[in-house]
Amino acid sequence: MPSDFEEIDLSRVRTNSIRERGSVVTIRDFGDPAAGGASARGRGGPPAADAARGIEELARAIRESAAAKDREIVWMMGAHVVKCGLSRYVIDLMRSGYVTAVAMNGAAAIHDFEIASFGETSEDVARNLERGVFGFARETADGCFEAVHRGRSEGRGLGEALGRALEDSRAPHAAYSVLAAASRLGVPATVHVAIGTDILHQHPAFDGAAWGELSARDFRILASRIERLGRAGGVAVNAGSAVICPEVFLKAFSVARNLGAPFDRLVTANLDMIQHYRPRTNVLARPSGFGGASIAITGRHEVVIPLLHSFIVS
Repeated sequence: MPSDFEEIDLSRVRTNSIRERGSVVTIRDFGDPAAGGASARGRGGPPAADAARGIEELARAIRESAAAKDREIVWMMGAHVVKCGLSRYVIDLMRSGYVTAVAMNGAAAIHDFEIASFGETSEDVARNLERGVFGFARETADGCFEAVHRGRSEGRGLGEALGRALEDSRAPHAAYSVLAAASRLGVPATVHVAIGTDILHQHPAFDGAAWGELSARDFRILASRIERLGRAGGVAVNAGSAVICPEVFLKAFSVARNLGAPFDRLVTANLDMIQHYRPRTNVLARPSGFGGASIAITGRHEVVIPLLHSFIVS
């Protein structure tokens, strides 16, 4: 039965090529952890001020959790981590066993998919809004929609479907993709979408039922990891997601508490340029009330994440 209210007809919109759209971030802008390595610690490290101390404490907690084998190290991330060219640092941590699960919002997944497929991402929003083409790159939509269609038929989660598609298609820049790396390494990568927030949702072929189904499966996958985190201990890091990941984490945390997970050995951390309300409350304050610890690190991602990587791997 149709709604009582008028809906816009998305079949009337016009799409454009990602090459015509233009991008402000390319793989040439991405950092390489092999080039940075342990440089920060090789010179004795930064002074023992609050921010640097927090980075060292977080690195120690991650190393201890990785050594314990049964603990989870969950890395949650927003789109800014990808746009700042930091994906290869996350991938290296995954490869080395310092990240056991990844969760991201829809925007991060789209940027990751574009980087892997085309070597570029992040358009000039103001310019393309003026032109009436913001968010309408057809290659991005076609690739993601095909991945979701296949993933739905195979019973996969959204992150798994996108990562598997990048791997199977031999995306030319898959070495820069967190989703492709997760697929290759067997690390669960979950994508949590809020319908209407991402550019793909405005395309006429967007299937909200399919995306909702796969993202709901990803919530259950993440909640399983959070339950393990609550029972065995470990670390949960939120890097650059101000709303979606902190809210998803809180609900997964609630599920695990409902199932009896104590969360008395959990370390949480929030890495961002400013400490927003939801990460500060949902990632740091509320979880640490069960006996764990929390670490707030304020700074630009392109500085903090390479430094954290150096402290972990050295």
